[in-house]
Amino acid sequence: MAPPARPVWTGQIRLALVALPVKLYSALDSREKISFNQIHEPSKQRIRYEKVAPGIGAVDKDEIVKGYEYQKGRYVLFSDEEFEALKVDSKKTLDMIQFAPADTIDPIYFDKPYYALPDGKMADEPYRVVVEALKKTKTVGLGQITMRGRSYVAAVKPYENGLVVETVHYAEEIRPAKAFFDDLPSGKLDADLVDLAQELITRKKAKFDPARFEDEYAIAIERLVKKKIERHGELVLDDQEEPARDYGDNVVSLVDALKKSLAKKSPKAAVDDEDEAPPKRQRAAAEKRKPAARAKAPAKAPAKRAKK
Repeated sequence: MAPPARPVWTGQIRLALVALPVKLYSALDSREKISFNQIHEPSKQRIRYEKVAPGIGAVDKDEIVKGYEYQKGRYVLFSDEEFEALKVDSKKTLDMIQFAPADTIDPIYFDKPYYALPDGKMADEPYRVVVEALKKTKTVGLGQITMRGRSYVAAVKPYENGLVVETVHYAEEIRPAKAFFDDLPSGKLDADLVDLAQELITRKKAKFDPARFEDEYAIAIERLVKKKIERHGELVLDDQEEPARDYGDNVVSLVDALKKSLAKKSPKAAVDDEDEAPPKRQRAAAEKRKPAARAKAPAKAPAKRAKK
């Protein structure tokens, strides 16, 4: 698969005197996100939003400025020119000024990943050198990068046979976990409970495979869109719904629940099931995710019938 036509950033990653020209491409595919528009059903027109001021009504775009609320109902106003003056100069170099062991960076700090590709044939060798050096030292290069007028902390990490640049949150952006977890109960745990839970986890332990997890909501929406297109906008629900599960009246203790989970399958059977599951799920997902655009009716049909 070829990268998108336009990179989000072009510059160089620098390791001391080694300058590595690169292009960054977003590793996230925003096309997969589901979005809806609001429609006025009687007229079948899309709802538009106007900028209005109380007592004034609709206002022109050039009359709008940004304001910071420093007290309730009191604002400091800023012009576009003042914001332009605050923007950080577009520095086209990511200097790796520090290298940290990969396992010492808390994953909660990582934000958005970007694939970094060498920019030009002359960059191929230094690119491979940096990838190999980071792999062998098991470290992550840290520096700062400027994108869209803002400065970000950036981590340069080896990934497969290439490099990923991932933006990192500043310390003040992360809420302290202490404020959330301090009130959790503490005390000595039942060793048998821990052992049972540990054994259950060990039996289900496997290498992470993202293909085994599906966005069930997105799949359901795609199926519904396809149905509505095929039926010219008429919504037809499935005749059969999944029956409600009866869990019985008895409260099962945690020990019994863990024991039953462990006894459910032998270790070998559990592994076999784990190995067989991906192809079946992938085939099912492929069948479910057939593009709605292949339906017989015009693709605009669902939008005409959509409700707010």
